[in-house]
Amino acid sequence: MEHGIVAWLIIGAVAGWLAGLLVKGGGFGLLADVVVGIVGAFIGGWLVGALGIATGGGWIASIVTAVIGAVVLLVVIRLVKGLCR
Repeated sequence: MEHGIVAWLIIGAVAGWLAGLLVKGGGFGLLADVVVGIVGAFIGGWLVGALGIATGGGWIASIVTAVIGAVVLLVVIRLVKGLCR
């Protein structure tokens, strides 16, 4: 399913917010959550493709994929921040 820019912003916001809830430390604020969610969608899409997982199409599949990628991104960010201290 092809999503427009508004859909990507909504999916990014939801995915970033959910990932912020799942990963210790919470979110970064609305704008950063959207960015984390959108970047997470790319990471999640790459991960599920690399693992050969078929997610199908639609909003739910897009949000789940984006949340998976956003969680991975937040974990990496927090690990790097922890190493830099």
